Amino acid sequence: MSNYSLMYRLGFTPWERYGRLSDASIAAQLDRVSHAGSRGRALDLGCGRGMFTPQLARRGWDATGIDIVPKAIEHARRRNAPGIRYLVGDVTRLREQELGSFDLFLDIGCFQGLDPQQRTDMSDGVTHLANPGATLLMLAFGPSRYKAFVEGVSRADIDQAFRQWQIVRAEAAPTRGLGWPMNRTNPRWYELRLASAA
Repeated sequence: MSNYSLMYRLGFTPWERYGRLSDASIAAQLDRVSHAGSRGRALDLGCGRGMFTPQLARRGWDATGIDIVPKAIEHARRRNAPGIRYLVGDVTRLREQELGSFDLFLDIGCFQGLDPQQRTDMSDGVTHLANPGATLLMLAFGPSRYKAFVEGVSRADIDQAFRQWQIVRAEAAPTRGLGWPMNRTNPRWYELRLASAA
C-alpha cells in the first residue's frame, strides 16, 4: 500500500492531476449511475481532499467521503461543501466504523493502491455496508510494467476481491493529457452491482 500521508506531505498527488484531466469522464460516469429517483446514500472511498465527493452531492446523493489521511480530510472539510460528511477512516476496516448503509460506492483509484489482503478487507466492508442492489463505480489503472510508479489491478483482481458483486460494465477510461507512465496503464471504469445480500 502506498504511503499516502507521506505523499500528501511531499505534495506528490498524481491522482489529483488525473482527476482534473478526466473531470468530464468522471462527471459522465456519475451521471450514468445517478438515475432519477434512484439516489440515496453514497460513500466516496479514499476521497482524499474531496475532489469528487461534492459531485455526488450535486447529483442528489447524501454524500460521505472517507480517507485514512487526516491532512486530506482537513482540506476536504475546509472546502465547506454543504451537506457533505468527511471522515478519517480506513477503507480496509469499514465494518468497525458506524457508517450506516449505502446505495453507491465511488472508488477513484483507491482499491488499486491496496495489497491483496487489504483489497479483500475493503470488499468485505463495502459489502457489509451495501444496501440490496447497491452499485460500486470504480476507476482503476490496469497492471503494467510500471507498477513501481503506478499501481494497477486487473479485472480478475476485482472479481477475486468482490465475489458477491457482478461487474455489469467495464470500459476504457480516457488517457488524453496524461504523462508517462500513467498513459501506459490502460485505466478502466468498472461498474459493479451487489449480486446477493451481505
